[in-house]
Order: sequence, then structure tokens, then C-alpha cells
Amino acid sequence: MGEVVQMHFTTVDYVIFALLLVASTGIGLFHAFSGGRQRTTQEFLMADRSMSCLPVSLSLLATFQSAVAILGAPSEVYTFGTQYWFLGCSYFLGLLIPAHVFIPVFYRLRLSSAYEYLELRFNKTVRICGTVTFIFQMVIYMGVVLYAPALALNAVTGFDLWGAVLAMGLVCTVYTALGGLKAVIWTDVFQTVVMFAGQLAVIVVGASQAGGMAEVWRKAVNGSRISGLDLDPDPLQRHTFWTLGVGGVFLMLALYGVNQAQVQRYLSSRTEREAVMSCYVVFPCQQIVLCLGCLMGLVMFARYGENSPLDKGYVKTNDQMVLYFVMDVFQDLPGLAGLFVACLFSGALSTISSAFNSLATVTMEDLIKPQFPNMTEAKATLLSKGLALVYGLVCLAMAYLASIMGSVLQAAFSIFGMVGGPLLGLFCLGMFFPWANPTGAVVGLVAGLAMAFWIGIGSFVIRMSGPMGPELNTTALPLFDNMTTLVNPPTATPRPTGVEALYSLSYMWYSAHNSTTVVVVGLLVSLLTGPMKEKDLTPGTVFPVLGWLLFFLPERYREKLCCVTPLSTPPKPKESHAQPYQMAKKDGNGAAYCKEDTVTEDKETESDRAQTEDEDLETRMALPTCQLAAHTLQETAL
Repeated sequence: MGEVVQMHFTTVDYVIFALLLVASTGIGLFHAFSGGRQRTTQEFLMADRSMSCLPVSLSLLATFQSAVAILGAPSEVYTFGTQYWFLGCSYFLGLLIPAHVFIPVFYRLRLSSAYEYLELRFNKTVRICGTVTFIFQMVIYMGVVLYAPALALNAVTGFDLWGAVLAMGLVCTVYTALGGLKAVIWTDVFQTVVMFAGQLAVIVVGASQAGGMAEVWRKAVNGSRISGLDLDPDPLQRHTFWTLGVGGVFLMLALYGVNQAQVQRYLSSRTEREAVMSCYVVFPCQQIVLCLGCLMGLVMFARYGENSPLDKGYVKTNDQMVLYFVMDVFQDLPGLAGLFVACLFSGALSTISSAFNSLATVTMEDLIKPQFPNMTEAKATLLSKGLALVYGLVCLAMAYLASIMGSVLQAAFSIFGMVGGPLLGLFCLGMFFPWANPTGAVVGLVAGLAMAFWIGIGSFVIRMSGPMGPELNTTALPLFDNMTTLVNPPTATPRPTGVEALYSLSYMWYSAHNSTTVVVVGLLVSLLTGPMKEKDLTPGTVFPVLGWLLFFLPERYREKLCCVTPLSTPPKPKESHAQPYQMAKKDGNGAAYCKEDTVTEDKETESDRAQTEDEDLETRMALPTCQLAAHTLQETAL
């Protein structure tokens, strides 16, 4: 093949792309004018806590299956082989732990924002620190997630760059600001179906053109693209079973355990059981997505072999290579290229709509409501919609910034990964270690962020000044939304030592390394400044994992380590609709009391209200502290 001209879209392709945007807007408008019409913050931000398991699970899947992942995974497999598939091993623990640890704690405390937990467990300062960190992370990230696929598309097909960015940004802003979380979840479901359809179409047509799946596999084996189990324990190796299977668990926890975008979906579930089930349903879907990405990479290899379009100079970066392949495969099939582009932008839409909604929620719940506790429900809802709109416009501004910065695109992705680990560490510190105090939490978070930025920026600088030079910067976008920094080129360089070894750490370990830093520093500072007393803990904020791990210790030592606090009892299913929204608040001495939110059912009578408050009081009284638990244990023993 000689030098090729840009491949162009046909009218049918544009029509299919337009249909995706119209359908997404339609779903948003439907939810804006149906049901409760988004008149309360409960409905707008939490979907009235009425979602069932299937839409929630598909929405969980879509949120972090962005356009970058759709473009990144196949080019990774094409270039380095199927080692990347072992990431699937990390999904087991990465989804089991959120299902049985994080969801019960968050759901039973009846939160709206994950960062409310930090105030209940520590204090307001820690909550504000967590919220600000999250806002910083998401704002930087969402512009890039919108701009990166549009840039790749523009380079390969000549598709109008700012036309694509503006169409996506505005459509997404409209349906998020009008339809609330319900619209975001249902558009995610639609977009997930489009993503699967687009990827399947490429694999089926590509494989049949290459001579069938058996032929694809044969070529991949001959080209040594099918990787075996690499058990090398070296943390500097980019992808081994350990970096993917173990490091990946922490990555999954940062995404599925404590990220507000995901926590909000769990909390919008009808019952705790449905929230846990949605985690289980995500698991096979994640595996299918991973397999589709890997298969697409193998079909690409079967088509091009070692002569990649990148080497021939047809495209400049790895993510453009996937688009080039799609246009090449579908050149005689009008409409299918449009389907894949719709699939690609579905990935971007689902990710940024979740970002808008979660940002509006944390800004409202963590920064505005505490300052204006007497705000009317109508005003609060209007403000939430305004916030979603503002974040939509901020996203477009960030996309414009990304276009100016160009080579700093990569750093923006790194920041997403760098911040995810320390936030995971902060939640783990609060949830698993009862003696961690607010000072330890703040110092731990700062230490974790400092460590993350030190390693992240250090490795970035070293690679830029390395033998490959700055061109390396444009080679590949990371495969998963928060998998960070650049692809390490597999060169036979001498093993780095000292600080350079730290900079050469596989990006898959970043989340684990940074969250561990937060926990270790947080615990040390807590012990030095006076550990938290049992009586100061808000009931239900500590998961009794230490109680199980230290089962062999005598009762009195476990009591001292504060390991016998039980979790809150789950709210009864009928309560989730009948009772006014209850939330544990911390008063001056750290005891929990319940404040009734302004959201009450119009038809609810005074007697009903009193009854539900009594039920809630009973529930709260069923959360004994260590002393009570120990006392009852002694009584039963007698």
C-alpha cells in the first residue's frame, strides 16, 4: 500500500452518528418531563433511590469504559500481545470488595455523596479535602476524555474536530442538566448497547476479511502475540500477572469502591441487595468488554502483521491506528464506520455525563448545603441543575485547553490516576482502622498526593528526556481511564536503581502504592497525635475487618483495638420509600443523631412521620458501640 489519503465518512455514517446524539437527548428530555419531573434534589441527584439492578450495572460499566479505553486496548494487544487480558483476574476482588465492604457502609448511612462519609468518620475538614481533590481530578479529566477521541477521529477521517467536541459536550450537558441521574443511567444503558454493537461489528467483519477466527488465531500465535502467564514479580515490569492481577485490584477499588460517580449509582439503587447485585452483574460484562478489546487487537494483527499503519506513517499515534483499521475494514460497507464512531462517542458521553452529575452532587452536598442548611428544596434543585450546566461548560473549556496544551494531554490522564489512589487510601483509613483520627487522615492524604505527583511527574520527565525523546509522548493514550502515564517501551535498558527505580514503577502499581502511603502515614500520625477513642466514632462508619482478621486475640485486646463495632443494620426495603430521607449527622461530641431532610412525601401524615422516626431511632439504637457489644457478649456468656 502506498501513501493513503484520509478516509472520509459517507452520509450514512453521519446519519448514524446524529441518531446517537438525538436518542441520548431524547432519553434526557423524557426523564425531564416524566415521573417527578426532577423537582427534588433526591430525584435529580439520586434518581429517587428507585433504580433496579440491571440499568445500574450497565451504567457502572459504561462510566469507566470510555472512548480512550475503546481505542487503547486493541492497540495495546496489537503492539504487545494478550498479556493485558490478565487484567480480568483483578476484577474478581476489584468488584467483590466494593460489593461487600464499601456498599454496605455507604448504603446504610443513607448518604448522597461519598465524601459525607468522611465527615461522619472524621470531621468537616477531611470531607472538604476529599471533595476538593475529587473536583480537581474530574475537571481536568473530563475535558481530555472529550477531546482525545475527537482529535483521533479528526486525524484519520477529517471529521470536524470542534463540531464533534461541541456536539458531544452540548448534548451531554443538556440531558444531564435536564434529566438528572435517571437520564444519565438510562442513556448509559443505551450507550453500552451501542458500544457492544460497534465493537462486535468490527470484530466480525474484520475476522471474516482475514479468513475467519481460526486464521486470526493462527497468525497471532505465529506472530507471538498470544502471551503466556508471566509470573515475574518485578514491579518495574509494565505488564505481568502480578501488576495486572494484583495492582489492578487497587485500580478497580479506586474506580468501583470510592469514586463518587460509581458510589452515586449504588446509592440510587432501590435496596442494598440490588446495589450489591449490580456489582455482580458488572463482573461478566467487564470480562466481555476486555475480551472484545483483545479480540479486536488480534484481528488488527491478522490484517496488518508486523507492518503496522503506524510504522508506515499512515497515522501518528496508537489510538489513531484503531480508527484507521476500522475505516479500512469498513471502506466498502457504508454505515458501519458510523456505528463504530457512535460506539466510540458513546464511551465518551457516558463518562462525561457521569462526571457532570457526580460533580454537581459533591458541590451541592459537600460545599453548598452545609453553608446554607435552610435552603428550600426547589432552590436546591434549581441550583443542582445550574451546577450540572456549569460543569458542562467547564468541560468544553477544558477540552479547548487540552487542544492548546497538546503534549500535556498525557499528563492530564496521569493526574486522574495519581489522585484516585490517595482517595482510596483515605476511605480505607477511615473504614478499616478505628483509631485513625482526622489529623492522620489529612496528613495521610497530603502525603499520598505528594508521593503520587512526585512519582508521576518524575517518570513523565525521565521519559521525556530519555533516549526516545518527546515523540514517545504522542504514542499511546492509557488503556483504562485512570491507568496512568505513558506506555513504557520494551527496550533492553539496564535496570534503574534508586529514585529512578521508583520513577520506573509500573503504572499499574500507582494506585496500590499511593493508597498504601496514605494508610501508613495516616496511622503513624494518628498514633502520635492521640488515636481516636471508641466513644468518638460515629456508629456504622467502621467496617469490622480487623475484628475478623484478629479473631485469634482474646476479647479484651480486640476490644482495646476497637474491633467489635458492628455495622449499621440495613434500612428496611419499605422504609426506603415511606420514610423521609434520614441521614446520620455528627454533633459536637461525635455522637450520631438523625436530622430529617426537607424531602417528605406530601401525602405523609404526622403520625406516619412520628412512626418512621421511631423506627429510625430503633435502627440507630441497634448500632451499639464496642462497650455495648462487649456487654451483651458477656451477658450471653453468663
